[in-house]
Amino acid sequence: MSTENETAAAETVRRAPSEDASFIVRVIGAAGDHDAPLLRRLVAGLDVADLADVIEHVPLETARTIAKMIGRDLPAEFLPELSWERREEILPELPADYVGQALGQLDTDDAAAVAADIDERQLGEVLAAADEDTRLAVEEALSFDEETAGRLMQREYVAAPEGDTVGGVIDRLRAESAELPDEFFEIYIVDAAMRPIGAVRVSTLIRARRDTPLTEIMRAPLILIRPEMDQEEVAQTFQKYHMASAPVVDEAGRITGMVTVDDIVDVISEEGEEDLLKLAGVSEAAQTDSVFKSVRARAPWLLVNLATAIVASSVISQFQGSINELVALAILMPIVASMGGNAGTQALAVAVRAIASRDLTESSAPRYVLREAMTAVSNGLIFSIVLAGVVALWFQNGLLALVIGLAVLINFACAGLAGILVPLTLRRIGADPAVSSSVFVTFVTDIIGFMAFLGLATIVLLGG
Repeated sequence: MSTENETAAAETVRRAPSEDASFIVRVIGAAGDHDAPLLRRLVAGLDVADLADVIEHVPLETARTIAKMIGRDLPAEFLPELSWERREEILPELPADYVGQALGQLDTDDAAAVAADIDERQLGEVLAAADEDTRLAVEEALSFDEETAGRLMQREYVAAPEGDTVGGVIDRLRAESAELPDEFFEIYIVDAAMRPIGAVRVSTLIRARRDTPLTEIMRAPLILIRPEMDQEEVAQTFQKYHMASAPVVDEAGRITGMVTVDDIVDVISEEGEEDLLKLAGVSEAAQTDSVFKSVRARAPWLLVNLATAIVASSVISQFQGSINELVALAILMPIVASMGGNAGTQALAVAVRAIASRDLTESSAPRYVLREAMTAVSNGLIFSIVLAGVVALWFQNGLLALVIGLAVLINFACAGLAGILVPLTLRRIGADPAVSSSVFVTFVTDIIGFMAFLGLATIVLLGG
C-alpha cells in the first residue's frame, strides 16, 4: 500500500461510522499480517465501540492477528465492548501482563465481565499482573454466580456519613476526584456501620446550600440489592422504580458496591434477545458460531417438532377414507391448522412477554386467560364467517362452508387457551416457557384443527 493510500485509508477509517463495518473490515484486512505500524494508525482514531465493532466483524484469524500484532496498543476500554464469544477467542492472543493492567483501568464490574471470559490457565497470570485491589475485586466478583447482581456490581461507589453537610461532601469529592467512579448518579448516606440509610442525587446536591445537612435532602433507598439476586430481577426493579443506581449490601446490610443503569440496559437487551430466540426454539447464534454449534443448539427442538408433526399426521391418517371421498378436505385442512397456529402464536407471545415482565402472576392469571379466550373466540367468529363465505363461493357447498367455519371457531378458541395455558403450565412445573411453549402450542392447534375439521366433515358431509 502506498504512503498516499495509507494516509487516505487511515483518514477514511477515522471518519467511517460504526455501521459501515464492512468497509472498515476491508481496510483492516488490507494491512496484512506484517505491517504493524499501519495497523496501529488505522485503529488509532477509532472510538472503542467502533474498534470493538471491527474486531467483531473481521474473520477470527484476522482478529487474532490484530491481537498478536498490536495487542499492547489497544485501549483497555474496548474489551468490555466485545461480545463474550469474541473476547474468549482473542484473549489468549493478548499478553497476560497487558490484560492484567487493562483490568485495573476498567470499572470493577467491567473488569469482572472480562475476567470471566479468560481461560482458567491464563487467569492466574493475568491476576498476578494486576494490582492487588483489582485482583481482590475480580476474585470477589467471580465468586458469585453468573447473571447475578454480584457480577454486575461496581465496587467503586460514593458514600458519606449521615452527619455530613453538602459543602463537606463537595469538597471531599473534589479532593478525591481521582478515586471516584467514572460515572455515578447518587451519593449514599451511611451510618457508622456502613449501612445505607438514604441517598442524595448529584443533581440535588449541587442545588443545595453548602451548610445543608445531607439528612435533610436525602431520600430513603427504594431498594437494597443483594449480590445473589438474579440480574433479570434487578433489571425489573430498576424499571419498576425508575432507578439510575442502587446500592448492593451484604448479609449485615453493609454497602459493598452499586449497580448502575448502564449495566441494566445491557441486561434488558440481553434478556429480551434471549427470550425472543427461545420463543423460536433456538439459542443465541453469534456470527462466529460454527455450523456444528448452531446445529447442536437447534436440532433437539426440531426433533421434538418432528415427533409432534408425526402425531398430527397420524390423526390425518385416521380420516384417509373421508379425504379420498371428498378431495376438498385435503385442499382446505391446511387453512384451518395454519390460522389456528397463528392465533396460538399471538396468544403465546403475549403470555411469554407478560411472564418475563412479571405482569402475569397467579393472581392475574384468570384475567389473562379470560381475555385471551374471549379474544380468540371473537377472532374465530370473524374469520370463520369470512372463510365460510369464501368456501361457499369456491366449492358451491353450503355444508362444507358450515363445517370449516365451525372448525376454525373451535380451533381459534383452543389456540387462545393453549397460548396462555401452556406457558403457565410449563412455568408451574419449573420449565422455561419461552423455550418449549411454541412446539406444544403448535401441536395443540394442529391436532385440534385436523380433528375438528375432518371429524365434522366425516359426520356432516359423509354421514360417518
